[in-house]
Amino acid sequence: MMDIFVIVIIIFLVMTSFVALYRAYKGPSAADRIVAINVISTKVSSIIVMIALISHQSGYVSVALIYAMVGFIATLGVAKYLLRKRLD
Repeated sequence: MMDIFVIVIIIFLVMTSFVALYRAYKGPSAADRIVAINVISTKVSSIIVMIALISHQSGYVSVALIYAMVGFIATLGVAKYLLRKRLD
């Protein structure tokens, strides 16, 4: 029963990720695009953790944490580049 609930949540997160993907593509400003990409990164990390719950593989949680850290650093880098037009 719990696995079915987690699968439903995964499907919901994937569907809402497409909404964020649309905002990243059409966003009226660069800030909207950055936030949308950050939302997608967070949702993917959550999906990886839920897959770890279903498959009982604790190694996936480490992968999700690394992915979340890389996504955060990438978001900071893009934001800094858009503000200053250089990455130093």
